[in-house]
Amino acid sequence: MTLRQFAGLGALLSLVMPGMAMAEEAAAPVLNSGDTAWMLTATALVLFMTIPGLALFYGGMVRSKNVLSVMMQCFAITGLISILWMVYGYSLAFDTTGMEEGVVNFNSFVGGFSKAFLAGVTPASLTSLFPEAVFITFQMTFAIITPALIVGAFAERMKFSAMLIFMAVWFTLVYAPIAHMVWSGAGGLMWDWGVLDFAGGTVVHINAGIAGLVACLVLGKRKGFPTTPMAPHNLGYTLMGAAMLWIGWFGFNAGSAAAANGTAGMAMLVTQIATAAAALGWMFAEWITHGKPSALGIASGVVAGLVAITPAAGTVGPMGALVIGLVSGVVCFFCATSLKRKMGYDDSLDAFGVHGIGGIVGAILTGVFAAPALGGFGTVEDIGAQVWVQAKGVGFTVIYTAIVTYVILKVLDLVMGLRVNEEEEAVGLDLAQHNERGYNL
Repeated sequence: MTLRQFAGLGALLSLVMPGMAMAEEAAAPVLNSGDTAWMLTATALVLFMTIPGLALFYGGMVRSKNVLSVMMQCFAITGLISILWMVYGYSLAFDTTGMEEGVVNFNSFVGGFSKAFLAGVTPASLTSLFPEAVFITFQMTFAIITPALIVGAFAERMKFSAMLIFMAVWFTLVYAPIAHMVWSGAGGLMWDWGVLDFAGGTVVHINAGIAGLVACLVLGKRKGFPTTPMAPHNLGYTLMGAAMLWIGWFGFNAGSAAAANGTAGMAMLVTQIATAAAALGWMFAEWITHGKPSALGIASGVVAGLVAITPAAGTVGPMGALVIGLVSGVVCFFCATSLKRKMGYDDSLDAFGVHGIGGIVGAILTGVFAAPALGGFGTVEDIGAQVWVQAKGVGFTVIYTAIVTYVILKVLDLVMGLRVNEEEEAVGLDLAQHNERGYNL
């Protein structure tokens, strides 16, 4: 989520004393119970997106011999990133020591360690008008779901041990710095550029989508892809997971207002509109192209719309949301089907086709529809200039994430190997990696 909404929220207490000139002094923030209650709720909703939402969404799309492995990865990532966020992740992402607006230095790219192990955080600590502990947990859920999204690109072929180490290093070297550059405030590189990313189009979705594309290219295709049928084993799971993601996303986007206010309400509305539009856009594009609409298609369209509206949710109006949703649904459909087939990469569950492409579409169109002239609620006056800023943010994220992800994967491959052997892949990761089966024989 963005901290831009936090700027200037400290109240000024004006005291008029008899016989003295009026004096003003900054008052200490006072906890707002309504905002606190909403942020507690939003935090739970975002965690709900990963477990069980994403676990079911991905779990239903793999073959039955790999369903537990994908769900296990989602749960393990949730545990791993929670601890790393407490130890140093929150500090790397949101420590503002050494930052200065307009000055590019080391702290423009990543924070320090003043908040390591959550030093100084108490029940009385406030961020804006709610407890800092709630903000920490809210942001933790974003840090959890981002690497979990990458799982969809390399599903059914990465070793569990390699996955854990990759996620820990990637979180440290990619997620935390990108979050810091976009969301930490004045002095953050992309913050100072003026990049608009209300709830994570750049930080979460482009970041995860590009990492997923690099991962599936480095690991190579699944054995038998694309000639061997690899149909989803349980689309009921996938539809339930998509429904949970849709509901949880209201915490993701409306929660990023950091208050129970009109911005949160509008973010909820535009999220619903864009998601519905994208679901229909994907469905009709598939219907026209393939002759029949599919359950997998509409579920994928739902996620594409949720992704695309994420960076725009705090600044666009209903009509902008409608256009963003329709465009993302159609574009992501063609990228997850025609483009993938033409390029030949094995993005197992379309992490790049939906999250990477949807994030890029949403980030660019945010620069258009945040303009009040087009019904937005942002401060964009020059649409062309803002689109350029958005494109610059997208380009930087794509390049940085691609390079660092590639280096991490290649080093890990040399040190311990990334991929299970052919026999384990044929047996399935449930049995080969966890000695369990996710189905009855």
